[in-house]
Amino acid sequence: MRIALVQPNAGAVRAGDAMAPLGLGMLSALTPPGHRVVLIDERVEAVPAALEADLVGITVQTYTARRAYQLADGFRRRGLQVVMGGHHVSLAPEEAAPHADALAIGDAEGIWPQLVADAAAGRLRPRYQAAAPPPLRGIQVDRALFQGKGYLGWQLVQFGRGCRHACDFCSIHALYGTSYRHRPVAEVVAEVAGLPGRFVFFVDDNLFADPGAALALLAALPATGKRWGAQLSIDALADEATVDLLAAAGCGAVLLGLESLDPESLREMRKSWNRLGPSYGECIARLRARGIMVYGTFVFGYDHDGPEAIEQALRFSMAQRLFVANFNPLTPTPGTPLYRRLREEGRLLGDPWWLDPGFRYGSAQFRPAGMTAAQLTEGVYRARRRFTGWRSIAWRALDRQANTRSMASAGLFFGANLVSRREIRRKQGTALGG
Repeated sequence: MRIALVQPNAGAVRAGDAMAPLGLGMLSALTPPGHRVVLIDERVEAVPAALEADLVGITVQTYTARRAYQLADGFRRRGLQVVMGGHHVSLAPEEAAPHADALAIGDAEGIWPQLVADAAAGRLRPRYQAAAPPPLRGIQVDRALFQGKGYLGWQLVQFGRGCRHACDFCSIHALYGTSYRHRPVAEVVAEVAGLPGRFVFFVDDNLFADPGAALALLAALPATGKRWGAQLSIDALADEATVDLLAAAGCGAVLLGLESLDPESLREMRKSWNRLGPSYGECIARLRARGIMVYGTFVFGYDHDGPEAIEQALRFSMAQRLFVANFNPLTPTPGTPLYRRLREEGRLLGDPWWLDPGFRYGSAQFRPAGMTAAQLTEGVYRARRRFTGWRSIAWRALDRQANTRSMASAGLFFGANLVSRREIRRKQGTALGG
């Protein structure tokens, strides 16, 4: 059977910052022998007008849902079988169901081989869902699927799924609750050691979701000789010994969800624990002193946020000479407490906004309390432009403690900032869908 795995693009503008779709590589590796699998990633290539496949699998995120449904409807009109999966489908299955012959709900391990067998036999069921979350042992990735696609150079690896925290806006919590599963440390280390190139990024939403497991991983990573980056929750940095372990394990960059400088906004997003330990500045200083670059992310739009909150975060990011910073309008995604609350309060601008043909990338999707939706949209875009302006890049490049500590660090710093600068300006204001 010919199987086409499709990664839709969010809009009409091709992505210049696409990374390999790790989940589809895992899906290909799960496919039983005797089937031919191809990857079509619309972020970097066109979807063939006359795609030949016996089964089309489409992964769906909230921002790609409109385009995913357009593609799925077109494939089905031509008589192709379509299965849809991904986080958005798991959180909004009733919305996705009219566009697919089958839905894959939750993690694919445990259901994909049976789904493929059923499709080959002509008895595809409407839904597939494991009775319980499958163990993450023996996971493999078909990386041959990614060859020649022009993805960014970091190799992607997953250690675990889920997070122990319950942030108001987080779709990961909506999907997994507070449960967390991780792969055996030895399997992950063997995978990392066998990857080409020197740089690896762990795609986990929080590498320290299980601190004990994370520390075991850090202890084993030095043997791989790799430099790596990961997303961490800031509470992992309360103990300086942990920061020493990060550096010794080869960590070169971390992404921290700082989210807000306002304690009231952190309380509203259920992330007050962000401020229970050392200050943001102290945590960042600990990382930079060890040559670890810091990527900080912020969200704006909670009820205590006014336009000045965006400006304050921008000034902080510059003063801290962050490697990269991302300033985001708060995004109400399906399944989250944030989405339910804003919907009940009648504050959503289009519902669902991700299917609204009038929605534009980078725009506010709801009415904030402390500013207008236009102020939120314009303030965030202005902060993104200023942070990636030439003077900002030059100023932050003067940080030889972390950002330009070595040739490798400097290469990553300039590459990431130039890509970020270009993509911010290309994507702002574009429509979702084809």
